[in-house]
Amino acid sequence: MTKTSFNSGRVLSAGVLSAVLTVGLGAGLFTAGAASAEMAKGDTSGMKIGFSSSYSGSSFRQVMNRNFEETAKQAQKDGLIGGYGLVSANNNVTEQAGQIQNMVLQGYKAIVILAASDTALNGAVRDACSAGVKVVVFAGSVTEKCAYTVNYDWAQMGKAEVDYLNGRLKGKGNLLEIRGIAGDSTDKDISDGIHAAASKEPGLKFVGTVYGQWTQTVAQKEVSTILPTLPQVDGVVTQGGDGYGAAQAFSAAGRKLPIIIMGNRYDELAWWQKQHAKDGYETMSLGATPSVVEAAFWVAQQLLAGRDVPKKIEVPLLTVQQKDLDAWVKATPKGGVANAPFTRDLTSQIIDANEKGAALPAIPTPKS
Repeated sequence: MTKTSFNSGRVLSAGVLSAVLTVGLGAGLFTAGAASAEMAKGDTSGMKIGFSSSYSGSSFRQVMNRNFEETAKQAQKDGLIGGYGLVSANNNVTEQAGQIQNMVLQGYKAIVILAASDTALNGAVRDACSAGVKVVVFAGSVTEKCAYTVNYDWAQMGKAEVDYLNGRLKGKGNLLEIRGIAGDSTDKDISDGIHAAASKEPGLKFVGTVYGQWTQTVAQKEVSTILPTLPQVDGVVTQGGDGYGAAQAFSAAGRKLPIIIMGNRYDELAWWQKQHAKDGYETMSLGATPSVVEAAFWVAQQLLAGRDVPKKIEVPLLTVQQKDLDAWVKATPKGGVANAPFTRDLTSQIIDANEKGAALPAIPTPKS
């Protein structure tokens, strides 16, 4: 059985581990400790796994699509699945619901979903579950309880940013917050985590908030607009894709560069590397990876193979520290985003950690 692609628009082509896992991805090789995890061995060789994406217009989403397709293609070659399909709804909830229903009718046994809404897809998801299809929603959620969820702890991301800035600023400073898209659940979760952590640090003060829509150009414009009204800014909390735009806005305004949390995009990492070489500038970067779709794929495959998987699976964010910056710049394609593979074995370890309430295994870091 071969790959199937269909849509009504366009066709789309840290825990402690023991042994060593080395995986090639793009320009880099990644090394992380890896202990073999117990995987379900049920026969899934004749089963199709589909991917329903809400949107494919950004470079992040396009890398995600490619990650899914490469992983599924190799899994089919290895006899682990019988076929795969990939569709995008162009941010149209009605269209995405219809695509999910079509996948069910076309015999897909599991569907991984990047949902356009946490409620509007509930009917389609419920129908899929009733038809015996395993539904795995990732990097977001739906409220329909039959679905499995593979997601980040977004509030923890916000807390990590504040904790880092609080340490660097010695507990006192003015902060600018760059949010994502108004009304989006991920934006809210990250912002809530930021403010919950900052509320415990009386010396940290928010002096402004803008919505950068996770986009460099929008963030630059919005920060440039608000900067003339702000006092000195010591730190900038972000959500991903906005750090470089913020840096450009501060530079263009002739303002002192604050500590800007970056979001793993190449332009952010390369700018940070250049600034560090110039004057010792230091920060940190963290965020989601397009390859999280691979974790969702392997969770779906393991469900089909008979594994008892928790309904909610937390996956680790990718964090770049100063000591690893050069390696990540080298491993990240220009115009792209730092990415690392969620292999079948690593995903199985993540499932194990969630089952046991243990620390999550670390995302592999590039070899220098």
